[in-house]
Amino acid sequence: MSEQRDLGPYGDFEADCPARIAVDLFSNSWLTVIVYTLRDGPMRPGDLRATIGHISQKMLTQTLRRMENMALVERRRYAEAPPRVEYSLTEAGRDLLVPIFALGAWTERHGDSVRNAMFGEN
Repeated sequence: MSEQRDLGPYGDFEADCPARIAVDLFSNSWLTVIVYTLRDGPMRPGDLRATIGHISQKMLTQTLRRMENMALVERRRYAEAPPRVEYSLTEAGRDLLVPIFALGAWTERHGDSVRNAMFGEN
């Protein structure tokens, strides 16, 4: 098991705990999927959507804007006709791959037993 850190008290409210940022990030399922999809380099929105699958254009755009505001992705616009846009991970976005890969490893080890417990299967 990995080393656990005590994050210490954050006033009278646990809502002030900085770990909430991570929980907020992982509560948006599309955000982690987009980070994972951008792991090998920049992509255009249409390519992202085709690779991810089952994400609406609206949801992709909203999530990319949110990620840009959070400094997880960079948007690069090329001065071409028609305009071309690419998204790439920032350093913070690339570092987010570490817990995403860890969560994937956990899922490989425990996903079947959790699924079976959820659906009453043995």
